[in-house]
Amino acid sequence: MGGDDQRIESRNRYVRGVASKSFSLPSALSALWSPDFDSARTRWPASWLGIEVGFELLTPWYSKDDRVFHVMDNPVRKDRVFGVPFLTASSWKGLLRWACRMQAGLQEHLQENDGKIEGWRDPDWILHLFGNEKGEEEDFSQGALVFYPTWFDKIGFEVINPHSRERRAGTQPIYYEVVPIGTNGTLSLLYAPWPGMKPEAKAGEIMPKLLEAIEALLATYGISAKRTAGWGTAKITEWKVYRKGQALAQADTRAKLWQTIVNWFREGAP
Repeated sequence: MGGDDQRIESRNRYVRGVASKSFSLPSALSALWSPDFDSARTRWPASWLGIEVGFELLTPWYSKDDRVFHVMDNPVRKDRVFGVPFLTASSWKGLLRWACRMQAGLQEHLQENDGKIEGWRDPDWILHLFGNEKGEEEDFSQGALVFYPTWFDKIGFEVINPHSRERRAGTQPIYYEVVPIGTNGTLSLLYAPWPGMKPEAKAGEIMPKLLEAIEALLATYGISAKRTAGWGTAKITEWKVYRKGQALAQADTRAKLWQTIVNWFREGAP
């Protein structure tokens, strides 16, 4: 058996072994799968909010793993110890900051500046949520949002077969390890501003913008490294917001959720 044949056989054996497998963290680490906002909120200040957005993938999700040796050409990002696919907290922060910037006019700025971001300045509500980027300012400040990773329990495979314009036929197939369509995930965020935080912001004004950006990111822009190919879009299945002293707010749409929690932010509200 030649080198190519061995490589193909190894890849096929890996695909057969992984495709039908369900992935999870060890039971002792199950708390890492999602934060327990419901229990923790009894110890929160009244200004803190826990946000959970459940979603179902409509297209495959892919983020390239950084390990050097793998039987697949393009392995999906996985935890190095347990092999569970996941979207990192830092990736969520970058993706959601970008979605908020698009909502704040970044696309128009890029169109007017030949696609260059130079000259763009985040409005205060984005700085309040995300802080400034490392290296961007002398006085680095952390934002009010805390991000958590999203773990997935399935792995699938996709093949992209680029076509030659001259021969009108496929060239060399490119194999991707992905999280497949139909897999469920949860975006978890903690909004945790502290006293004297700069820039200041009113939660009742920034929360609708944040929720709208989350919906646009998942449903329109996508959360995958191959968003330009349409990967990583999702259907939002559930919205939840936790706050100390309030009943759990739960809805199947962003509009219904906001109707439930809008009174939390009115002057004099508990």
